[in-house]
Amino acid sequence: MAINVNEINAALEAIEVNKGISRDVVLAALKESMMKAFRKSLGADDALVGVDIDLDKGVFEMYQIKNVVEDVQDDLLEISVEDANEDKAKKYNVGDEYRIYVPIEELRKAMVITIKSLLKQKFAEAEKEVLHEQFKDKINTLITGRVEQYDERGATVNIGKASVYLTRKEMIKDEKFAVGDTIKLFVNDVATGPRGAHIVVSRASEGFLKAIMTEEIHDIYDGTIEIVAIAREAGERSKVAVTSKDINVDPAGACIGPNGTRIQKVVSQLGNGASKEKIDIITYKDNAGLYIMESLKPAQVVGVQVDQEKKSALVVVKDDSLSLAIGRKGVNARLAVKLTGYHIDIKVETEALEQGLEYQSFEELSAQDMEEHAKKVAEAQKQSLVYQGEYSGALPGLPEGYVAPQERKYETESNDFDEALEEVAESEEIKTAPAVEEVKEEVKPVEEAPVKEEVTTSVKTTTTLEDLEKSLEDSSKSAKKSSSNKRKKKVEEEKEEEKVVKHADTPRMSIYTEEELKEMEAEEEEAEEEVEEEDIDYDEYDQYYDED
Repeated sequence: MAINVNEINAALEAIEVNKGISRDVVLAALKESMMKAFRKSLGADDALVGVDIDLDKGVFEMYQIKNVVEDVQDDLLEISVEDANEDKAKKYNVGDEYRIYVPIEELRKAMVITIKSLLKQKFAEAEKEVLHEQFKDKINTLITGRVEQYDERGATVNIGKASVYLTRKEMIKDEKFAVGDTIKLFVNDVATGPRGAHIVVSRASEGFLKAIMTEEIHDIYDGTIEIVAIAREAGERSKVAVTSKDINVDPAGACIGPNGTRIQKVVSQLGNGASKEKIDIITYKDNAGLYIMESLKPAQVVGVQVDQEKKSALVVVKDDSLSLAIGRKGVNARLAVKLTGYHIDIKVETEALEQGLEYQSFEELSAQDMEEHAKKVAEAQKQSLVYQGEYSGALPGLPEGYVAPQERKYETESNDFDEALEEVAESEEIKTAPAVEEVKEEVKPVEEAPVKEEVTTSVKTTTTLEDLEKSLEDSSKSAKKSSSNKRKKKVEEEKEEEKVVKHADTPRMSIYTEEELKEMEAEEEEAEEEVEEEDIDYDEYDQYYDED
């Protein structure tokens, strides 16, 4: 059948612009729809049919396929050689494919309606795939849009490349919008409906609250605090169970913030109605009993009896906390059931005592929780040893045989001044090694002279100033005498060495001339005279000191 190629191309372009579906996808959908409708008209889903659409040649063909055989077993799928060769235009042999063409003009109305219905369904699926490809990275995230239209049933919001419809059911209680308002939406999914593929958005879902808290609370954003579960009735009350990956961080306190500043920022974005949504931040507990108690806040829970197999719990509250436990229109109890996954039966303390009910108190469960917390702390400390180097195995990422650098230990501490003295001492030893050694041996007793000990002793005991001065004079005299003795001894040793040089059996050259030797003797005599002059008796000057 010949077709108008220009009209088909124009229709394909319009679909591509309005729906975002490419022409190849449209042609494939049309071909598949016609084949399904053709099989349905033949009354067999396993019939072999074919559709050829060639826009370049302007050809549009639809046909049934049968296999050429000697003995026909199935009239729907096979044809005999004799029947096939009735058409003299072509000769068929066993195994050939025989086509029975059906003119498009002869299609029945029912078949056309079927093709239209199937094609519409294919378009919806293709549209959904296009939208999903565009918004797959935005599913479970917040997007911002501008309100284009608003009525009692919902709002149409423009999000850039497309428009989404926010139903009244997905709004927060009694909030209202005006055209041009900028609002935040949570993308739940991409789905198909009576109007085709569309993006499912919400402001009343738990995902919207979770996304807002992630934006406003930094500890949730960076992963330090994790939201375990959320139960929400938009506009009324929400319960959020949180836990911390850091044992030193209080998850509930971090979410609430100083004076409730953090949670107030979250609440301010939950609708613009007259009443604000209340949010209970609950610390998640592995202990089911404590977790159920926490979920019923702000009610004061006395104890709980938990049946984990049946997923049910009996909760005992204070007599004046029953209304808080149930909540306005039962919202608090419903959210606790939704949050924990347990069926909760609430009784007051007086009634529980009358019936003799047994339950675990809050103190008992808290003790168990503290014990579990202590184990976690101990495990965390054990893990920290890995980072402190007290780990028997090799750390991940380090090469085999790697040895961490060890801390150096020094027996004695030294400084630059000590090193300089050592260098000077070494240089002097090189020049006059024997003399230095002798001096060192003689100086040792002087260093050990108990001058400081005598001073220390005199301070500790009650002595007169005269005795103190006398002891100082005696010590100075002994020091001077020892120094003069050293000089004399040194001079005598040098003389002996000179004599050995002069009276040696073998002829040697003298180191000093006779004139130099005489000068040296004169200098030594002068030195001895100076030493003798310094031996002054200070006792005669005692009369000039005042006695106390």
